[in-house]
Amino acid sequence: MITQLPITTNAANKRDVRSQFAALCYRVNKKGNPKILLVTSRGTKRWVVPKGWPMDGRTPAASAAQEAWEEAGVRGRAGDQCLGLYSYQKWLDRAAPLPIIVMVYPVAVSELADDFPEQSQRLRKWFSPSRAASLVQEPELARILQEFHPDLLQWAPHCT
Repeated sequence: MITQLPITTNAANKRDVRSQFAALCYRVNKKGNPKILLVTSRGTKRWVVPKGWPMDGRTPAASAAQEAWEEAGVRGRAGDQCLGLYSYQKWLDRAAPLPIIVMVYPVAVSELADDFPEQSQRLRKWFSPSRAASLVQEPELARILQEFHPDLLQWAPHCT
């Protein structure tokens, strides 16, 4: 018997696992080292990657790129390779938390806009992969950040 998680984008049951898509926004500095852009969350101001709900008519990578624009002012190219998954509990109010599975997609940053939708609600900052990993709370996300290097993208595992 195969057991599947109840992952859905339109959950009818409040206990269903929900899906989100995240952007691992990166650039490579002059020394050839990758840098990862983190943003602060709106509520707790902890360091996170831009992420959000699936969007009608957009692929997961395109949804992640849209979140990168809205939350960090990122313009760039999103890769279709999923870098990995992480989970967290989302508290929307005093109700029970929602279980969330997040699929992470690379976004090569070509430009950072000064004016973007959530600029007054978030900070953004570049970090080395190891430093970025040390700042996030989710262990699975930390591993994805720690192990990230653009040269390895063609070998990245796909999310299914």
